[in-house]
Amino acid sequence: MSETYEPDQTADRDGSAPEVPGRPGAAAPGLAEPVRPHAPLPPKADQEGPETVSPTGQATGAQPAREAQSGPFLTTAQGTRLAESDHSLKAGPRGPVLLQDHHLREKITHFDHERIPERVVHARGAGAHGVFRGYGTAGEVCKAAFLGRDVETPVFVRFSTVLGSRGSADTVRDTRGFAVKFYTEEGTFDLVGNNIPVFFIQDAIKFPDVVHAAKPHPDREIPQAQSAHDSFWDFVSLHTEATHHTLWNMSDRGIPRSYRMMEGFGVHTFRLVNQAGETALAKFHWKPKLGVHSLAWEEAQMLGGMDPDFHRRDLFDAIESGAFPEWELGVQVFPDTPEQTFEGIDLLDPTKLVPEERCPVQPVGRLTLNANTKNFFAETEQVAFHPGHLVPGIDITDDPLLAGRLFSYLDTQISRLGGPNFAQIPVNRPHAPVNDMLRDGMHQTAVHTGVAPYRPNSLDGGCPFLAGADAAAYIEAPVHVPAAGKSREAAASFSDHFSQARLFWLSMSPPEREHIVAAYTFELGKCYERAVKERMVGVLANIDPGLCAEVAAGLGLPAAEPTVPLADVEPSPALSQVGGTWPVDGRVIGIVADPDGDAQEVRALQRAARAQGMLPLVIAPTGGTLDGDGDGGSVGVQRTFATARSVEYDAVLLAGAPSPAADAGGARDAKAATPGTTGLDPRVLLLVTEAYRHGKAIAGWNGGERALEAAGITADEPGVIVGGSGETVLDALAGALEKHRVWERFPA
Repeated sequence: MSETYEPDQTADRDGSAPEVPGRPGAAAPGLAEPVRPHAPLPPKADQEGPETVSPTGQATGAQPAREAQSGPFLTTAQGTRLAESDHSLKAGPRGPVLLQDHHLREKITHFDHERIPERVVHARGAGAHGVFRGYGTAGEVCKAAFLGRDVETPVFVRFSTVLGSRGSADTVRDTRGFAVKFYTEEGTFDLVGNNIPVFFIQDAIKFPDVVHAAKPHPDREIPQAQSAHDSFWDFVSLHTEATHHTLWNMSDRGIPRSYRMMEGFGVHTFRLVNQAGETALAKFHWKPKLGVHSLAWEEAQMLGGMDPDFHRRDLFDAIESGAFPEWELGVQVFPDTPEQTFEGIDLLDPTKLVPEERCPVQPVGRLTLNANTKNFFAETEQVAFHPGHLVPGIDITDDPLLAGRLFSYLDTQISRLGGPNFAQIPVNRPHAPVNDMLRDGMHQTAVHTGVAPYRPNSLDGGCPFLAGADAAAYIEAPVHVPAAGKSREAAASFSDHFSQARLFWLSMSPPEREHIVAAYTFELGKCYERAVKERMVGVLANIDPGLCAEVAAGLGLPAAEPTVPLADVEPSPALSQVGGTWPVDGRVIGIVADPDGDAQEVRALQRAARAQGMLPLVIAPTGGTLDGDGDGGSVGVQRTFATARSVEYDAVLLAGAPSPAADAGGARDAKAATPGTTGLDPRVLLLVTEAYRHGKAIAGWNGGERALEAAGITADEPGVIVGGSGETVLDALAGALEKHRVWERFPA
């Protein structure tokens, strides 16, 4: 029996509903998860659906409520009530997942077909071509041919955001996809990963739930490409296995500086097989040559308006300029024990990682992206990845999230790409011979011959034949499956939702912790419901009391007490982005030029920057050229004071202190309406102060120190360089840039 839902008036504390518009639902939620069955809530007062008419436009007289969901209980599409929807049907708590799970298949199938024509998730992406070269170091654990010494394999890589539509911005706070298609001689291998090594959920049956929660609210289709809203935090605060991934998202990892400076992870544990048939468990890692680097939150917000294509533009421009992005592929290798654990860490739990200090990442090859696409739609939009595209030597495990992905990716390609022949689209075609006996279907472009697409046959001479292990056939590792009863449950080890989140928090440097506090405070501050905020503050208390107290204070809420004992864990320095030095290849240097200065010295500075692998962009009052008096000719201007903004540059070099230009008026350029900029163009002052605030290295030379003085910046501050020689200043600037940011400017 169901009851009428009665709103929890305690949610507003004073017993009255606020007048501010934006409430996500028809009633205020309580702090605890509702457990008493009741009928679906009515629509909000400001909502109205379409008229109830027939497909041919005839009025039916039906009540609008008859068109909506009904009944208090969760059911299948056929109306069968469900007792469980958090766990796939498995052969025992540790799997494997059973194909007979009709609820899993119905739920995932419907989810895969929810949207057309863009991807349900990872809709906004950018791709490029490249090559992978094996080191030959993986032979002891994996027989995959593409990992062999100096074997070169063509690849296509697609980076993406998860939540937004194709028209959303690149720099939103979100998880990034990092998917690599290897066109190997043994068939196609897809390593479909993310820039975060753990995931929100432990079982694929919950993937529709987490995505529905994170996507825009279905009534208004806002907010776009953001997690700063009630439904996302409602879900993750009630579903605490998401805590670890959410903490990564709230860290600087959620807003990468560039795809080129982003780690990639296979997320799941895979099983590797060597030539002797011996197996090991492994996790895949992509390590960027340029190190891991992120945007400051203000930079990300500014770029969302100024250049929503910032990441894809950065990728394409780097490749075009010859600063080819590179990553090293590495593996963490673990013994393949019956328990499938490593030092107490459950390797089948996709919300857990193994710290590199406990199991180092061993390099096995290098990926270089060296070519942009010819046609974005034909290649990047139509590329179809699938975790089940495997080659001999790489096998799957009983990770319940991976099991669902093996079904979902294939299913969704059929819907999105118009049928089962998506592998014949040029970007998806294998670089190995194909004789699959699959025939016909929509968009069939192969012209098959023969009369016997079945086996065994004699009419086609018995072809195609089965291959044996000696012919590089793919043979699943003969893993023993323990006898167990069917059940919808998870292993007991999956119930630890906080220890690794605490490990991540304790591994952060003070500035990184400050950014996490700010991210939680901002994201939760955008939520409407107080109960959702309070519940999430309670989750944070189980990570760290200090984190909880700071976020609670920012939200104007009381701090919560932990509900579980705080985990005693060792920090992992490898998780922090602070402390290393990295190459400056492809880093963008903004050179502010004074039109009355020496253009030839600016030209020399450009050449010196390019010689170090950096991309110098000259910024001047107007476009065109800076004319020099020497024999070197003029200097091209890439940006003007009106079009330049600090967020485009990794560092700023002031080659002078230009006076206000002719367009430095508020009506022409609002950025120029800054008061108190005596003698200096106000847009230059704005650029310098923003770069300083975002922790970027700044140099002044040939009069540029006057611009620093106008901004109140002194030469003895960290990351500020002043000198008499342009090349000397540039060398010092590059040295500071190797650390990504001037972290001393972010005191905790």
